Amino acid sequence: MRITVKTGLLFAAIWIAFKMMFFMTGLTGDSIQTSAMINILCLLLSISVGLYLVKRGATEETSLMTDIKNGMTSGVPYILVVSIFMYIFYSEINPEFISHLKAEKIQAMKTMLDDPEELARLKSDNADFEVMSKDQIFERMKQGPENTLSAKATSVLNLLALLLLATMNSIFVAVIYRKVVFVPREQ
Repeated sequence: MRITVKTGLLFAAIWIAFKMMFFMTGLTGDSIQTSAMINILCLLLSISVGLYLVKRGATEETSLMTDIKNGMTSGVPYILVVSIFMYIFYSEINPEFISHLKAEKIQAMKTMLDDPEELARLKSDNADFEVMSKDQIFERMKQGPENTLSAKATSVLNLLALLLLATMNSIFVAVIYRKVVFVPREQ
């Protein structure tokens, strides 16, 4: 197995350990931003360390595209493992979290619809809502969180966001390594 793939799997295991540590200590709801930041950091470290190990062991000069590819080779296994884990985590380990988010969104909608000014503003902003009753508007609005807040949607959005982030990080790390860390020596 290539060193870049091993690096990606290692940092995925590190992030999973952090996520499970937050879950076991009961900090899951409070630490969503912390968990996301650690996820981004682990992805960046996976790409950086994987590319560094490849470039350090290289015997000849590589192109920028090869460096980007090597960075992605480290990032993609990380992304796949983390996305699969997130699906399992939110569907099997902690499904209450998604249920709690749905309940919060639905309660916020009820509160908004109970305010006459907000209801009037909502009806004026959306032509479909003008002729609907408050209950009909609520049923229509409730479909949004029910469709978008699920373990599957969360893992797919995570997969897409991390893939975009990995691509950008691979480019930036490859350029920084070429211009700063592994500068060719003048003869």
